[in-house]
Amino acid sequence: MINLGFVDPIIQSALEEDLGAGDLTTQAVVDPELHAEGRFYAKEDLVLAGWPVATRIFCRLSSQIDMEAQCPEGCFVSKGTMFGVVRGTAASLLAGERIALNFLQRLSGIATLTHRFVEHVTGTGVVILDTRKTTPGLRLLEKYAVRVGGGKNHRFGLYDGVLIKDNHIVAAGGIREAILRARNRIDHLKKIEVEVKTFDELEEALDAGAEMVLLDNMPVSQVQEAVRRNSGRALLEVSGGVNLGNVRDYALTGVQFISVGALTHSARAVDINLELKLS
Repeated sequence: MINLGFVDPIIQSALEEDLGAGDLTTQAVVDPELHAEGRFYAKEDLVLAGWPVATRIFCRLSSQIDMEAQCPEGCFVSKGTMFGVVRGTAASLLAGERIALNFLQRLSGIATLTHRFVEHVTGTGVVILDTRKTTPGLRLLEKYAVRVGGGKNHRFGLYDGVLIKDNHIVAAGGIREAILRARNRIDHLKKIEVEVKTFDELEEALDAGAEMVLLDNMPVSQVQEAVRRNSGRALLEVSGGVNLGNVRDYALTGVQFISVGALTHSARAVDINLELKLS
């Protein structure tokens, strides 16, 4: 599900940030030949994401690491459950503990929140999407966690999708002109999506041939009217102001996509710990 080769620079940066020239405390108090087992426990209900990353971290620290997953990536883990084990020298386990937990807690938090949104729209056919509102440098991992939680990825960056937003419209001189320019310059296989805030903007975007329309910060009642006016001419995406309390109401309007920036910019890290046991 994820190319760990692309993740290696992120892991390397995290290791350098935390370890620097070495783990002073462990070097001072722990026998380098001592072996131990670390047991990962969920301290709250969660959807597990990041186990391959944690494995990669410990394997970078020692060639004598053994990782054993008790639960598969993406599964629901109830509070108190041991979901994985790492075995090796105590020194290598202590060196990787915090870094591995940081990734596991962050990515599992995103997967868990995404799962909740997906559950809320079950049966509607709506796809829950993420956004580009990610932690700089961690987008690859955070969008991976969204997929683990059951959501789908919107564009990864400015390079792989056309989304004409309000500032693009201002710079181009209007919605119609922006769409015409995009159509003349963009590969015909790529859809053109346009952000709109009013019904007039919606009509202009549709008349100009937009294949997707993002309905920005519209209340449910306006989205219902936008769906009626669209009449199947373009795919519709809702974004802005969506939360767990209203996401199903939006999903029932008939739109195809709902994008939620909170999946990555506001997901709370879940509580996971690692308990060390001597071998």
